[in-house]
Amino acid sequence: MSPEKMVMMANQIATFFASQPGDHGAEDVAAHINDFWEPRMRSQLIAFIEAGGEGLHPLVIQSLGHIRAPAAQD
Repeated sequence: MSPEKMVMMANQIATFFASQPGDHGAEDVAAHINDFWEPRMRSQLIAFIEAGGEGLHPLVIQSLGHIRAPAAQD
């Protein structure tokens, strides 16, 4: 997936959860990504955030610690 499309999709998720009550938006963003994004997409997002996460909504960046990294393929 292109980085631009990934950023757009992640930001849409974050925008939704930012509008919800409570202060657990980062965890909710991560839960949605863990439930609905395939392992390759999660790997790409994790690498993008670790490289600086340019253009990502702050909730997406904050969610990094809660996103499940796919197991390495042997």
